[in-house]
Amino acid sequence: MKISTKGEYGIRAMIELSLRYGEGYVQSAQIAEARAIPENYLYQLLITLRKAGLIRSRRGPKGGHMLARPPAHIHMEEVVVALEGPLAPVTCVEDEEYSDCQFHSTCPVRQVWARITDATRDILRETSFEALVQVEQTSRARVGEQV
Repeated sequence: MKISTKGEYGIRAMIELSLRYGEGYVQSAQIAEARAIPENYLYQLLITLRKAGLIRSRRGPKGGHMLARPPAHIHMEEVVVALEGPLAPVTCVEDEEYSDCQFHSTCPVRQVWARITDATRDILRETSFEALVQVEQTSRARVGEQV
């Protein structure tokens, strides 16, 4: 699996919103500047994240974006799937596609792809945005940056 710019920028935006959790709505310009994301592109990602139920958005002078849940309750799997689609590296591993493959009962590598998909899903499910913020804060403290 390769994460596209869409996924990378979306994860960056979610980390920024996680870092600012509890501060209220954050304007997209602030997110874009803090995470080096083109603002027009960020706007599209935020719409996708809102539709997936991961963030809330509000228009107006006091508007912006915020996480829909605490960072400890949002995991990378949700964000990656919302932005990138299914985690499976091949379609035959996706449940709804399984029966469409003419080789599904004899394919020697399907089980390997399924194991890779399961391992990836497990790692992403275990990784909360709270944990990512903690790693970032520790890293920044080590190099003397201000968060």
